[in-house]
Amino acid sequence: MTVREFNDCVDKHADGVYRFILKTVKDQDKAKDIVQDSFTKMWEKVEDIAYEKSKSYLFTAAYHTMIDGFRKDNRMTSFDEAPLKDMTTENQYSDLKEILDEAVEKLPPIQKSVLLLRDYEGYSYEEIGRMTDLNESQVKVYIFRARGFLKQYIGSLDRVL
Repeated sequence: MTVREFNDCVDKHADGVYRFILKTVKDQDKAKDIVQDSFTKMWEKVEDIAYEKSKSYLFTAAYHTMIDGFRKDNRMTSFDEAPLKDMTTENQYSDLKEILDEAVEKLPPIQKSVLLLRDYEGYSYEEIGRMTDLNESQVKVYIFRARGFLKQYIGSLDRVL
């Protein structure tokens, strides 16, 4: 990839990567740091990366940098360890987006990441697998579990509306 292509990649994909990371970490400064680190990693390997693969490489680097940060901060929790009462809501809301955002925040980081990559960013299972170092089956399982949790959390639409 040339310097011009790298700059084009920055212009095209910086906002998307930032949104993806921000939805996961919920801290603007950390999200900016992760995006910056991702572009730094990309710059260090700019000669080895094909321009056509730059978006995938960038999202992969951002995802791995974010996961490393979670591990470093020791924030990862197991889905099985979360109390069930924290995973349900009795609140009466009229804003479905607010409920979905609240529910997505309660997901474990890996489930949240694969769900956001699939449903928000539109990546295929195969692409998500490459980004997260998971096989396609694992990606599908995490997405299935995340969607199941969201369905359980939200409950029936009668309670929402």
